Amino acid sequence: MRVPADKIAQGDQRRESKARDRRDSRWDEHRRARREQLVDAAVAAVGKHGAGVGMEEIAAEAGTSKTVVYRHFTDRTDLYLAVCSRVAGSLLAELRAAMDRSDTPRGTLAAAVETYLAFIEADPELYRFVVHPQGHNRAFGPDPIEGLSDLVGDQATAILAEALQQAGREPAAAQPWGHGVVGMVRAAADWWLRAGRPMLRTELAAHLTDLAWAGLSGVVTTEAGPTEEEL
Repeated sequence: MRVPADKIAQGDQRRESKARDRRDSRWDEHRRARREQLVDAAVAAVGKHGAGVGMEEIAAEAGTSKTVVYRHFTDRTDLYLAVCSRVAGSLLAELRAAMDRSDTPRGTLAAAVETYLAFIEADPELYRFVVHPQGHNRAFGPDPIEGLSDLVGDQATAILAEALQQAGREPAAAQPWGHGVVGMVRAAADWWLRAGRPMLRTELAAHLTDLAWAGLSGVVTTEAGPTEEEL
């Protein structure tokens, strides 16, 4: 049976479309992988040259030119946001893992504070690059680190809300407390780095945990507080 010419043409078009889709898919994957490689290079360059690293140094770390970098990122801000997303994702994953390992509210708080401080101590220049960008790094749009603080604050809120409910109390205060604790730790961490880390990370973590827990323990536990004689 002879196949009509229009059917043959339609089949050719479908095959050509599928081939084009496969090529586009391979190209998209290549671009994604290349962007990840350039983010790797940016992180490494920050480690070598500090938070004020330039695009020339990032391109050199990647073994390429600024022109090639700008083929994959529209400008420095675009690259900065990609680095921020990488850092935020890594930190959030570590925080969640640390907080999940504890089954008490105070232990969860202590684990989160310690993990946050350990993360920034491991690479303080990367932390500075992300949290305190140079003027030309400032993005016109959502701050990815503020977004991270919100995510961590939401997780702290959920933990505090559960603790309040277990203590037979209304959970309404969990949200401001959760976000307030995150803000306190971030501010203290900024001071700690600016001051040249005047105390051990573990000491700072213990101080912050004590401060936060002194206020939270009275409302998220059912344990009796100290008597006047014990104070």
